[in-house]
Amino acid sequence: MEPSLDADVAALLTGFPVLISWPVQWGDQDAYQHVNNTVYFRWLETARIDYTRRLGFGEMMRQQRVGPILAALSCDYRRQVTFPDTIHIGSKITRIGRTSLAMEHALVSQASRAIVAESKSTLVVYDYAASRPVPVPEEVRRAIEAIEGKSL
Repeated sequence: MEPSLDADVAALLTGFPVLISWPVQWGDQDAYQHVNNTVYFRWLETARIDYTRRLGFGEMMRQQRVGPILAALSCDYRRQVTFPDTIHIGSKITRIGRTSLAMEHALVSQASRAIVAESKSTLVVYDYAASRPVPVPEEVRRAIEAIEGKSL
């Protein structure tokens, strides 16, 4: 289910076709009374999995043992987040390589109506049985282009 966003938050997530919302938990905060940096990586993982499942990787993994593996991940923190809040995460794929996908995410706080973090990652399509990268399947390329609404 796609989250319902107010106009200010929706504007910050323009260009990100896949959206999820995640409530900040009290236990996400650290001794400095803000969400710990490691929590952002769990949120990003959830967003990546949501996007890749839409591409059919869940079924592909069950049938062929082919799926994405994370090769690189960066996160630029912009603002602190505290409980209570809801984080809206926008995801998009910006490049399709021979065996890899480049993703970007924007994390937006409902409470502050601002981008609190931005992330980039590289996913490699991986044959887990053979332990090696494989070309991005054509059906995955088509699914990405359908979600993104453009050719990559």
